[in-house]
Amino acid sequence: MRLNISFGITVAAMSIAATAAHAQRALARDLGVKPGVFAPGKLNAITDVAGVRVGQTTVIEGDSVRTGVTAILPHGGNVFQDRVPAALHVGNGFGKITGATQLHELGELETPILLTCTLCVWKAADAMVGWMLEQPGMQNVRSINPVVGETNDGTLNDIRARPITAEQVRAALTSANTGPVAEGSVGAGTGTIAFGWKGGIGTSSRVLPQSLGGWTVGVLVQTNFGGIFQVLGAPVGKELGQYAFKREAQSPGERGDGSCMIVVATDAPLSDRNLERVAARAIMGLARTGSSASNGSGDYALAFSTSEKVRRPYSATHLTTEELANEQMSGVFEAVVEATEEAIYNSMFEATTTTANGHTIEAIPLDKVKAVLAKYNVGNR
Repeated sequence: MRLNISFGITVAAMSIAATAAHAQRALARDLGVKPGVFAPGKLNAITDVAGVRVGQTTVIEGDSVRTGVTAILPHGGNVFQDRVPAALHVGNGFGKITGATQLHELGELETPILLTCTLCVWKAADAMVGWMLEQPGMQNVRSINPVVGETNDGTLNDIRARPITAEQVRAALTSANTGPVAEGSVGAGTGTIAFGWKGGIGTSSRVLPQSLGGWTVGVLVQTNFGGIFQVLGAPVGKELGQYAFKREAQSPGERGDGSCMIVVATDAPLSDRNLERVAARAIMGLARTGSSASNGSGDYALAFSTSEKVRRPYSATHLTTEELANEQMSGVFEAVVEATEEAIYNSMFEATTTTANGHTIEAIPLDKVKAVLAKYNVGNR
């Protein structure tokens, strides 16, 4: 089991029972689930991409609030002053993401990326702008394009209270580091649901062989969507009797609605044009797990490159870049598909049963998952 520490502020201590339950959780690789052909990085996390930092604030208050913030920083400097190329791909646009139009127009990030709950997007954006304006060298800045994505955790969270505070956003940003990333019911994944079970934050990475450039690709997901769950093709959802459209013959039932935020980082020197192609492949990894990007699902993938060869200093009058050619992209595409698929599995397999706001959402039972995998001869047991 991966070291799983939530950075930032945790409001209200977890019970002994919840802690014990988490001890029974596992990563996909602990179950022999190893999507694809490429090897993961040392941490098997988005932070395997050198310089990328992740910070999280888990917010648990009383019986009604289960939410949080996850911050992804492309590098350790001031992103506004030292921008990275980036692109957004919309699999299905039923969602709220601030900063999308300027991101599309300029093809670059000028802030960290925040993930949170749907009705907290604007509070989180405002808090991040306030934090950035205080940074050195920002005294004369009069415009900032904050990028904040979301999924709706309103079943387990009193979302109408918009419980995220500026202090919690700042805690996620300032605690961000390059180490192991907490997964499951933490940060922006504290109150999420995936395929009817508890969802959460998940991450994974892939390192290409030197013959393909040796690049690292890292993915972080916030899972809160539905569909017909499968693991490496094994029909886990159907076998466990929980899947979209199950009751449709008798009465309208669950149709796979929800959302998934996918953040992709790579050290491959890519332009925003090729980063959009990378982001599009992340949706293929999402589809492998059983999502059909239903009408009510907000499925977004945002990809950025950390390479110094494609950085965009704010003060520059001319840019001289060196980017990967189109013919060298296929390995990167495969890596992002594999890492996205595994990150989604990790988000669920690490998540814990959560009770709040009058609902209990069970963690997917790993013993039963293992039984299904064995039945279909899937995974290296």
